Amino acid sequence: MMAVTAGADFCYAIEVFKPMADAAVKIVEKNGFGDKIKIINKHSTEVTIGPDGDMPCRANILITELFDTELIGEGALPSYEHAHRHLVQENCEAVPHRATVYAQLVESRRMWSWTKLFPVRVQTSHGEQVIVPPLELERCPGAPSVYDIQLNQVSRTDFTALSDVMPMFSVDFSKQVSSSAACHSRHFEPLASGRAQVVLSWWDIEMDPEGKIKCSMAPFWAHSDPEELQWRDHWMQCVYFLPQEERVVQGSSLCLIAHHDDYCVWYSLQRTSPEKNGRVSPARPVCDCQAHLLWNRPRFGEINDQDRTDQYVQALRTVLKPDSVCLCISDGSLLSLLAHHLGAEQVFTVESSAASHRLMKKIFKANHLEDKINIIEKRPESLTSADLEGKKVSLLLGEPFFATSLLPWHNLYFWYVRTAVDQHLGPGAVVLPQVASLHAVVVEFRDLWRIRSPCGDCEGFDVHIMDDMIKRALDFRESKEAEPHPLWEYPCRRLSEPQQILTFDFRHPVPLHPLRAEGSIELRRPGRSHGAVLWMEYHLTPDSTVSTGLLKPAEDKEDCCWNPHCKQAVYFFTTPDCRAPRGSPRAVSYTVEFHPHTGDVTMDFTLSDTVEDGC
Repeated sequence: MMAVTAGADFCYAIEVFKPMADAAVKIVEKNGFGDKIKIINKHSTEVTIGPDGDMPCRANILITELFDTELIGEGALPSYEHAHRHLVQENCEAVPHRATVYAQLVESRRMWSWTKLFPVRVQTSHGEQVIVPPLELERCPGAPSVYDIQLNQVSRTDFTALSDVMPMFSVDFSKQVSSSAACHSRHFEPLASGRAQVVLSWWDIEMDPEGKIKCSMAPFWAHSDPEELQWRDHWMQCVYFLPQEERVVQGSSLCLIAHHDDYCVWYSLQRTSPEKNGRVSPARPVCDCQAHLLWNRPRFGEINDQDRTDQYVQALRTVLKPDSVCLCISDGSLLSLLAHHLGAEQVFTVESSAASHRLMKKIFKANHLEDKINIIEKRPESLTSADLEGKKVSLLLGEPFFATSLLPWHNLYFWYVRTAVDQHLGPGAVVLPQVASLHAVVVEFRDLWRIRSPCGDCEGFDVHIMDDMIKRALDFRESKEAEPHPLWEYPCRRLSEPQQILTFDFRHPVPLHPLRAEGSIELRRPGRSHGAVLWMEYHLTPDSTVSTGLLKPAEDKEDCCWNPHCKQAVYFFTTPDCRAPRGSPRAVSYTVEFHPHTGDVTMDFTLSDTVEDGC
């Protein structure tokens, strides 16, 4: 529609996803472009050219948006390659015209903790014990996928720049594009001496051949005009981890190399360029230690959080006895090692997956504990007395963490496990954590509300048909569900006090009947009520609580401080633009129910006591 408005004679719009193609047909008609635009519901590689084809002839302008945060991750290169060979004329123009990928080498303990296991220190009555990572894990190049985040939410104090921002490679979309693997090197002199660990990367696009119209993904410290920084969630910034940490010295020239295949980018660091040393380009990194298959990046950060470890150690000290028989049930947890070092008589750990079983064996071996901690490779529900060597469990442990959990309450699987192993618990057995609670707070997001905001009239075009399609899809189910988001990346302000909604007592088996809570949350601060954020808190002992959500109270004008290792659940309100005047009473009523037979948590939040002139 933009192209026709700008003067195009005719446009062919290729859309492979049928619901969106159907909506596009209606939108084109509604806006009066039915005689100028033809929607082709195919993948672009299936489009035919000719008198009886989808298009009668090749096009002379190619307009696309095939990009992701990594630029090429949605198949832009093979799609462009095919289009130039089969769909467009040889000297066509492309919009956008060119893309350039930038990179910056940094040292960052915080970001490095997202891919490597650091030594874990345990203070015991016999002195400090150190849990060391296996050598195989230290040498592992890590997960093959990029880590895309809102880099603008990472503090400048969390990393040290070792290089300037460097253009690594460009793609000219108006010429023949190749999807073949390639590498691009840039010489540089380090800005400072340090440990090269992480490459931060982003791209910009020049919409026109002269490069006068630009769109940049640069974070604030590298942006040409930080005041005009555009918030985006569809395109963010990339964090790449070098295969190994390398020492760099200021003034000693190095070569940063960007490698890519048809879908992925990765980086390596060399003393000289690949052309000079004749080295074969490193293959795309693939995890061979199991840890990156089991633990995602936030989970690495959680395990490396020494303060969190100390909290579990303190709680364990209050419940462990010299004759304790411990059973640990969490995916790839170090709790079993903590229990052993703190003096438990015997420790068992259940690892249901082959990946977690192999990983824990390596960790135990590296710490000379393979004969001290018993690994049971089976589902907890299948445990037998023989697996526990005929002993009764006196301490059942869980973080709880399970790799398949997406929403905070999915880790309530631990409660079901506790119920399943009830027969193996001895008299007076202790369960840690003892209790979990579900909490909620109403917030105003700085930007995240945009992902649920209708488009309405966009660039002068009426796209309400798409809004209606999305609303129908949400109303079918998702409008009554929360969705996971790592809120440390998405600033928000709380409009209410945090409120405890439901309690789950792990000291007793899962109840037969649903747990239901109804009530209201008073809004004490003026602002736009975009949604409710929910999270779990685990009460390890009466004096020790671990929160997966809010970490500390925030002042009225401050952004909330969220646990950076966990995803919180966001329930978006359907009327997010309602603004309550200062001092006007207003509340959010809620109904939340836990269904024991399915493990689901259902909810409904409704804005109530609305002031009429406040909307």
